[in-house]
Amino acid sequence: MGPRQRDEPRAKSDEPPRARAQPSHRYPPRVPFPAIAPPIALSLLLGAAPPASPPAPVPAPAGMVWIPGGEFRMGSTDPLARPDERPVHLVRVRSFWMDRTEVTNRAFKAFVDATGYRTLAERPVDWEELKKQVPEGTPKPPDEMLKPGSLVFTPPAPTGDAARDRDTTDVARWWTWTTGACWSHPEGPGSKIDDRLDHPVVHIAFEDAVAYCAWAGKRLPTEAEWEFAARGGLDGKVNCWGDAPVDATKANIWQGVFPARNTAEDGFVRTAPVGRFPANGYGLVDMAGNVWEWTSDRFDPAAYARRARALAPGEAAVDPRETGPSRDPRNPLATDSRVHRGGSFLCNDAYCASYRPSARMAAPTDTSLAHLGFRCVKDVAGDAAPVQKDAESPNQTAPRSN
Repeated sequence: MGPRQRDEPRAKSDEPPRARAQPSHRYPPRVPFPAIAPPIALSLLLGAAPPASPPAPVPAPAGMVWIPGGEFRMGSTDPLARPDERPVHLVRVRSFWMDRTEVTNRAFKAFVDATGYRTLAERPVDWEELKKQVPEGTPKPPDEMLKPGSLVFTPPAPTGDAARDRDTTDVARWWTWTTGACWSHPEGPGSKIDDRLDHPVVHIAFEDAVAYCAWAGKRLPTEAEWEFAARGGLDGKVNCWGDAPVDATKANIWQGVFPARNTAEDGFVRTAPVGRFPANGYGLVDMAGNVWEWTSDRFDPAAYARRARALAPGEAAVDPRETGPSRDPRNPLATDSRVHRGGSFLCNDAYCASYRPSARMAAPTDTSLAHLGFRCVKDVAGDAAPVQKDAESPNQTAPRSN
């Protein structure tokens, strides 16, 4: 997406909203990244003893799970891992609270009802702003494309041609800019969430997530916090549940032939109600699949290599967070691209194995999609990490992608 006006809770002004732009970039499959330095020797990491974590404070915030801080090996060398997941390096995070589930439609509706907030997908597009973010000479799109909307997953019909049905080189085959699509109308006009109140909210841009967090007295997790929590204490394992391969009992992902045929062996074609699949070792649900989740970090595929070079053998990076300029090869025009984690109902090993806890993806801050949501974290009283100020000022905008 492109620029839209920031919407503040309880915005009752008669002033019309400024607009944001339609998407002009999307994720290609298996995009190659620049070469990254080789991994740190795991033998050095295996000998590191994590510090003792404090006990969980009481009482627990409603709906949140205690994540005891510690050290872990961030990243992966699994064959399914992308280059930006390497090198594996030692990281230490402090203790924090995390939402047990992704933020649901029910919870987001309560926020909207209380504040009058409008998401980016509910605001019109401003062509004068959009044309600053596309190649010079790009023609103005039809007025219909400048109305509020978002990207909706629209699977192509099976053709009977196995090669064509498995072709993942053209994402325009399954992503459609849909006028009127937003969190309360996930597939566009005519679709509702009345029977999906316990599903994760989607079509949420970065600043929408930050606004909700601020209202709830929480924040978005850092990328390191998210991965540490997703692993559930299983350091170095491929998946949130261990090294066993994914199947229909473990997460809401795509079964069948992507993108043409989803057999829905797990019971769901799109999002699932939160908590329908087993929790990880910390009691968190849906850390694999269902919907992607925003983090506060800016994206740079070389972040791990740069971080690892700065560490002495056996040294851990303490509460790392990427706050410098983002660099997103999928979205080269983006001025601010943020990491999201966890994969979604569209993950399939033939295309995107991003249900793994180490998998990284990113999008410009004004991106909203049919499989992108979030969950919040909360600091321990008196032990707040200085991570929210930057996230509360997402002023940069850039073309959307997927």
